[in-house]
Amino acid sequence: MKHLALVLVLAILIHRQCFHIGVEAGDSFIRTRGIHFLLNGNPYYANGFNAYWLMYVASDPSQRPKVSAAFREASSHGLTVARTWAFSDGGYRPLQYSPGSYNEQMFKGLDFVIAEARRYGIKLILSLANNYDSFGGKKQYVNWARNHGQYLSSEDDFFRNPVVKGYYKNHMKTVLSRYNSYTGVHYKDDPTIMAWELMNEPRCTSDPSGRTIQAWITEMASYVKSIDRNHMLEAGLEGFYGQSTPQRKGLNPSLEIGTDFIANNRIPGIDFATTHSYPDQWLSSSNNQFQLSFLNNWLNAHIQDAQYILRKPILLTEFGKSWKVAGFSIYQRDLLFNTVYYKIYSSAKRGGAAAGGLFWQLLSEGMDSFRDGYEIVLSQSPSTANIIAQQSHKLHQIRKFFERMRNIERWKRARASRRAQWLARNRGRHIGN
Repeated sequence: MKHLALVLVLAILIHRQCFHIGVEAGDSFIRTRGIHFLLNGNPYYANGFNAYWLMYVASDPSQRPKVSAAFREASSHGLTVARTWAFSDGGYRPLQYSPGSYNEQMFKGLDFVIAEARRYGIKLILSLANNYDSFGGKKQYVNWARNHGQYLSSEDDFFRNPVVKGYYKNHMKTVLSRYNSYTGVHYKDDPTIMAWELMNEPRCTSDPSGRTIQAWITEMASYVKSIDRNHMLEAGLEGFYGQSTPQRKGLNPSLEIGTDFIANNRIPGIDFATTHSYPDQWLSSSNNQFQLSFLNNWLNAHIQDAQYILRKPILLTEFGKSWKVAGFSIYQRDLLFNTVYYKIYSSAKRGGAAAGGLFWQLLSEGMDSFRDGYEIVLSQSPSTANIIAQQSHKLHQIRKFFERMRNIERWKRARASRRAQWLARNRGRHIGN
């Protein structure tokens, strides 16, 4: 009965033309049309995961089985998108050890990650920089510029200083233009990559007005699009509301970080919106019930605003619950996952803007040193793994329905074309008695 109800709802949406079922040839790149993702002309929904560590681990050939195992396990649970880092700036085992200078062994690790993702049918969101000190971050870029004579008073000068911005642009160009040593395809031409992300959780606390981040995203989005018109781009935002929608700022946890969910995502080069949600961090002194209430309101507002104000799809690109936080239970984690997945599915089945969610974070077995409290090892978390697989199946059913509708549309157009040709050939002839 549930599947029948879904079919009826989707059939009504088709009738009302909430979706335009295209018949254009597919090239396997995911693109947007209005508030939806499209893959080869069909609406696309992403159930996925974060695994920031993929390039780092793959840079050691002896450790690559862990990457393959993660993709294999993810694929067996229906997961189709992974978000990971395409940066490691300075420090231990860097990708970029100084501005414009790269570690080929680390780059080959990223090559391998992309090749393995392709093998398992998983799309990638590749983040190009970090707001935080881990793997270098904006602090490393600022220190590089200081070492070359720039007087910079704040890490937030990453977003303002021309020299630093030049370093970052060069990094983006280098990654986008990289020739994959395994696949023989330049990154900018590879449909395995779903989207680029400008930065993981950009924050500019020195300018709470949001003008600095707005200008930076505008400039960097334009630069990425000048190099790569194939791929989508997102900014890496957590979803905090800013000056453009003061009526929404009450939804934020008590953080002023200089971003603006509406204004930042309205920038033309940004193809879809993102949000993160960590009620156990943001509201650490509150109980589970209050945190779930916050989560519901947070997701409702962002899905609604993506649909009616931004007119773009939205991905929940990070969410999770940490066992390191007091009061944790697997039941509470599963309840959070179910809440997130229900919001996404409810929107998707009605033709809304919610396009999927990526939990933080997936690990393979034998990776204890990467445990941060939020990790999911699918083979060791049966109840959570089952919830993840169920969500994958539900979103897959929606996708398959639209594939069938697309085939019907093709058949109707072909039949109409054949009939038109037949009528043209037989115009003026006497047919019948």
